Amino acid sequence: MTTTRVRLIAPSGYPHDRAAMARGVSRLHEAGCTLDGLDVLDRTELRYAGSDAERAADINGLATLDALPVIALAIRGGYGATRLLEHLHYDALRERLSGTDTVLVGHSDFTAIQLALHAKCGLVTFGGPMLGPDFGAEHPGALTLPHFWRTVRAAEGSAEWASSGEHALDLEGPLWGGNLAMLCSLLGTPYFPRIDGGILFVEDVGEPPFRIERLLYQLHLSGVLGRQRALILGDFTNCRPSAYDNGYGLAEGFAQLRRMAGIPVLDGLPFGHVPDKFTLPFGAAARLRVGGSRARLDFAGYPHLLERSIPPL
Repeated sequence: MTTTRVRLIAPSGYPHDRAAMARGVSRLHEAGCTLDGLDVLDRTELRYAGSDAERAADINGLATLDALPVIALAIRGGYGATRLLEHLHYDALRERLSGTDTVLVGHSDFTAIQLALHAKCGLVTFGGPMLGPDFGAEHPGALTLPHFWRTVRAAEGSAEWASSGEHALDLEGPLWGGNLAMLCSLLGTPYFPRIDGGILFVEDVGEPPFRIERLLYQLHLSGVLGRQRALILGDFTNCRPSAYDNGYGLAEGFAQLRRMAGIPVLDGLPFGHVPDKFTLPFGAAARLRVGGSRARLDFAGYPHLLERSIPPL
């Protein structure tokens, strides 16, 4: 049986939770994976996992790998990916990775890398688990790792969840999205892809509700929301109001979003800074169907590994 090759990349924060990183490495080894890039776990420069040059080299190095496919797995989020975007070798990455089954996966700050690679290279990447927070969790969510392996080892994938929306929908479009603050931070730059007729999903962590509403308004006023076919809300973790909010919270902000968005808005998607999250291919063709309280995404046309190279669950 061919083993799965996992290459660790550290585009953002340093591995502050060493125990979680060690658990993640052990869990991948136990699953039959071979790992390289372990040196990134020893890099620290201020709040980053090494210098800008070192962290950019993690991504650029994918263009010179001697063997593909590989799973390029971000160790964690934080902040720092934005600093790399001007230093990535997009032409080389496009030439080497396009048409391969290389899986680039992460979430949170990794959204910046995903946006840039899609805008500059047309690459499909994955919003999904990372080494420390997910593979290295003391008690991994029951959904996260099985859904990851199931998705990346098949030509087609799906995600089904309960939503409180009242829409009856059946629509298609490119699936894309990620961390809301990261999306808005790249608006108006060359690293923000123009995606029309898409199915956009968003999540965030630690932002007060009024800031979440303000970020959503930024997508609305820039015209991005109006070009989509639907918006899906993931998890908004630790996004708490203050006493000054005077009864205003996420529910009120999302109600305002539904009034102004002009497109269907669904909620309940397991994705974000939570134990249970789907693995979602950024840029893949998708179909969204909603009936009653059930929502389902089907997606295809994304990089996937041969089943024989994937460890058993």
